[in-house]
Amino acid sequence: MLKLEILYQDDYLVVVNKPSGLLSVPFDGSHAKTAQQILEDLMRKNGSFNAKHRPLAVHRLDRDTSGVMMFALGELAQKKIMDKWHTLVSERLYRAVAENPANPHAYLSKSGLIDAPLAFNAHHIGYVPREDEEVETVPARTNYKTLVRGKTHTLFELSLDTGKKNQIRAHLASKGYPLAGDENYRATTNPFGRLALHARTLAFVHPFTNKALHFEVPEPAAWEQFVASARTSAKKRPAAEDSLGFKRLTRKDKAHMNFIEQGKRRAGR
Repeated sequence: MLKLEILYQDDYLVVVNKPSGLLSVPFDGSHAKTAQQILEDLMRKNGSFNAKHRPLAVHRLDRDTSGVMMFALGELAQKKIMDKWHTLVSERLYRAVAENPANPHAYLSKSGLIDAPLAFNAHHIGYVPREDEEVETVPARTNYKTLVRGKTHTLFELSLDTGKKNQIRAHLASKGYPLAGDENYRATTNPFGRLALHARTLAFVHPFTNKALHFEVPEPAAWEQFVASARTSAKKRPAAEDSLGFKRLTRKDKAHMNFIEQGKRRAGR
C-alpha cells in the first residue's frame, strides 16, 4: 500500500509528501485509494475528523506525480486558501526528467517561459493544440530552467504561473521533451519505472497565523545521476506496429489526432 508522509499539520491545514501512483482526490467512477481518503482515515483514528474539520483539496497533483501538496482542514480554511492562493504561495517548484528532442537544434534555451494555451481531449488529457485547430483552450504558462542536460535526457526545474491539469507534461511534450515514463505523451523511455515529475518545493504564508512556511522534498538522487551519466540504455519500449509499419495507435493517441490524420495513416500516406 502506498504511504502518505505528513510533513506538517495544525488546526487549519496539512502538508503531505504524496507518492507517485496515488490519486490526490477521488473522482467519479474510481474506487482507488486517494491521499484525501488516507488523511480522512488518519483523522478518524485520532478522533479529529468531523463534518467541519476534514481534509479538502486546495490544489492537486496528478496520480503519477509525487511530492509536496497541501490540504485545507474544513471549508472555511479551504475558501480562505483558495481565494488568496496567488498571494499566499511564494514558491512552488517542480523537478522533471524529460527525453531530449531528436534534433539538437530544437533544444530549449537554458531558461524561459512556455506560454501556450491548453486544450483537453476526450480523455481529459491536456495538450497544446495546433494553431489551425478550433478547440476551446485555457491559458497556461510554465517557467522552466535547465539544470542538467545529458546526451539523452534533461533535468528541468519548473514553476507555474497557472496551475492547469497536465500543464508541465503537455508544455514540455509540445517542445519535443516528453517526460520520461509518460505514456500519454509518447515517451519512449522509462528509466525510473514511473513518471519523472516531482513537486519539490512549496512555500507559503499561513492564512491564519501569517507565519511563513517552507517545505522541500528532493526528487530521487538517481534522476540527476542518470541524466549526467549520458547513458543510452534507458529501457526503451519497442512500439507496437500495425501492418503498414506505423506505431499502433491507442485510444489516447487517436484522441490527439483529427479524423483526417487518422485517415491518412489508414491509407498509408
